[in-house]
Amino acid sequence: MKRHPMFTMLGCLVLVLLLSLSLGQQTINPFQLDPLQLKIVLDLRLPRIVVALLMGGSLGVAGAILQGVFRNPLADPYVLGTSSGAALAAAFGLLATQGTGIWLVPLLALTGALVTSAVVVSLGRDAWGVRAERLLLAGVGIGFFLSAILMLVMSLAQADGVKRALLWMAGDLAGADWSVVPVASLLMLIGFFLALARRRGLNALALGDEVAFGLGLEPGRERTLLVLAASLLTAAAVALGGIVGFVGLMVPHAVRALVGADARRVLPLSAIGGGMLLCLADTVGRSVLPPVEIPAGVVTALIGAPWFLIMLRRATNGGMR
Repeated sequence: MKRHPMFTMLGCLVLVLLLSLSLGQQTINPFQLDPLQLKIVLDLRLPRIVVALLMGGSLGVAGAILQGVFRNPLADPYVLGTSSGAALAAAFGLLATQGTGIWLVPLLALTGALVTSAVVVSLGRDAWGVRAERLLLAGVGIGFFLSAILMLVMSLAQADGVKRALLWMAGDLAGADWSVVPVASLLMLIGFFLALARRRGLNALALGDEVAFGLGLEPGRERTLLVLAASLLTAAAVALGGIVGFVGLMVPHAVRALVGADARRVLPLSAIGGGMLLCLADTVGRSVLPPVEIPAGVVTALIGAPWFLIMLRRATNGGMR
């Protein structure tokens, strides 16, 4: 009997969670813990796992939304500059509150994501609508520009906060804690359920505005709501752990290859796949060169950058729409 892909992915997720609990500078048997190992699990590894799952899940779903809305296989929050906009806005909150702005940082991240998305879409539009190649170039350009401003802000900040800020920018989860999880989780849930509620519109937009019109949908309204959902998810991810690239690019493609393009399946499985990928990246980063820890964002970039180049070559050869 054919096994449902959801159960397969959940089984893989359980294995990744067990690996993440077990591996690190000290190898631990999660089924047999002494008091010191229990403290390591509860205080250090469990917060990182929770943050990685929420953050990766948010980025996976955001990537699936953006690829469908803009009909661009290379779209994701990192490539389109949305993550950079959210991070720049959140950085001001981090520096102003010294990391105590539980509500301020996520809300600033949301504002930055929304503004950046609006600017990128406006630059990617011509008289015939949003064009994939224009959108991609606009996103990359805006992303580089905002990243440069972010680096400038960090270089002018107090020295004692620069290293922490730079690690945050690299997607380092070593400083993960529970303080921002409730607010970020709220943004994530709102964005996820908004996307699920507009899944019919997402399926239609992936086939073109004409199909959406034919189904009685208003493409502009659907696109606005879905971009809002992606911005909420991106803001949640940035508030949780900074900038992590390519999760939203790789995971939706892998999910579509597994279950097809229907948003009813792609969105929840992208959440599971994104969380699993980032959790695995964080585990690898803290295990391969102990006691040195490689930020999870660096690990995903090492995997995702070649993936992006392969996808770019395919899109170029096949012709971007």
